[in-house]
Amino acid sequence: MRLALPVLCLPVLAAALLGTAAAETTFPATLAGQAVLPAATFATPPSDAPAELRVSGRFAGPGNLRVDQAGSLPGTTGPAPNGRPTGLSFPFQGQPVQGFSGIKPVRGEPGAYWVLTDNGFGNKRNSGDAMLMVHKVRPDFRSGQVTVERTIFLSDPDRRVPFRIALEGTERRYLTGADFDPESIQPVEGGFWIGEEFGPFLIEVDAEGRVRRVVETKLDGKPLLSPDHPSLQVPAAPNATVPFRSRRSGGYEGMAISADSQTLYALLEKPLFAEGSDQAEGGFLRIFEFSIPRGDWTGRVLKFRLTPGAVSIGDFNMIDERRALIIERDDGEGDPSLGCRDGQRPPACFHDPAKVKRVTLVDLGEVDGEGFVKRIGQIDLLAIRDPENLARQRGDRAADAPRDRFSFPFFTIEDVARVDEEHIIIANDNNLPFSAARHLTRADDNEFILLHVPELLRAR
Repeated sequence: MRLALPVLCLPVLAAALLGTAAAETTFPATLAGQAVLPAATFATPPSDAPAELRVSGRFAGPGNLRVDQAGSLPGTTGPAPNGRPTGLSFPFQGQPVQGFSGIKPVRGEPGAYWVLTDNGFGNKRNSGDAMLMVHKVRPDFRSGQVTVERTIFLSDPDRRVPFRIALEGTERRYLTGADFDPESIQPVEGGFWIGEEFGPFLIEVDAEGRVRRVVETKLDGKPLLSPDHPSLQVPAAPNATVPFRSRRSGGYEGMAISADSQTLYALLEKPLFAEGSDQAEGGFLRIFEFSIPRGDWTGRVLKFRLTPGAVSIGDFNMIDERRALIIERDDGEGDPSLGCRDGQRPPACFHDPAKVKRVTLVDLGEVDGEGFVKRIGQIDLLAIRDPENLARQRGDRAADAPRDRFSFPFFTIEDVARVDEEHIIIANDNNLPFSAARHLTRADDNEFILLHVPELLRAR
């Protein structure tokens, strides 16, 4: 979900972080393939879905006021003077397949992956006509194309969601981006576990996307709430406060599963607020441990220290019994070689180009006395080698940018998984139609890249 984190809310422990970063190794990453699903890729709602879901994005314009005419609002990366046109207009006919916020290989089907569509158009208010979906996709790195083989629409026909949903009175009760913001996914026997941000909640669904249960988060025995938790409301007095510690768009962006499929590790996207404060509790993120057999939190909470310059994470997946991959990122977008200089202004350049886009390897089996997991090393997604010229689209960048260098400079990179002993797969959330990181004035596609990273995957 495209929401920027205010700088004043993230005071980092600079000295400690710099010491951590200095001890880490940056491993090489080489492009082994790129496949692209065009931005304007849409799914047809099920025949039993309400007619209103045939058009999406009606509330994603100024003031979240309803706009019924399809294609009447031009997409931009933000307001003037730094916003750039993306070349796509909304509302859309159909449901965008866009915005992948979690990935996992399909067991027994090499080359196929489960991906999770984001909540819709960026927040709870504007996404009530955006259906929540899981897709099975197959990127073909030889042809450069991506096939969507199956789409599962999330629903609550058995009324397991304990609060009112947007389509409460319908028979099938399809879920929308006004109900949940799904950001991470783990397939299990008979269905999926999904981590989301509005609660933040864990959601268990069956193989057809029907909700089985919704699990509240607890920290130190107390519910952990975000400002979008359904139990909260605007206070009656302007100086009154609302009790929440998880940030808006700061819930479970990553969720890993243990090698034996018994434990979920739910990782927050952004630091919590310190209790009773509007400041971050530190430059780190919480990892909550959940027992699948018990169906409850274990009470164990680990910590992940962010690298300097990173403000959030994008995904989190185990590669063996104790090691895991985590995407770290800043809020910039666009190739650094084309950042605005010498009085330049958008759309001729990227106002805030990408600076920190990394995949970090951690060891959950080695935890220090304060609960921090060990950081082993990382790869730089802005400095990927491409000696064989495999990139199918490099986008807009400086004319003198090295031809053998490839970057992945997206605002939100939210998918990483191990493919085999030497490769990982990475994909972006393209925030349709509001992100343009590959090109200055063109909406981002859904890109999948295959990286050869044997040194990273062997590191301990």
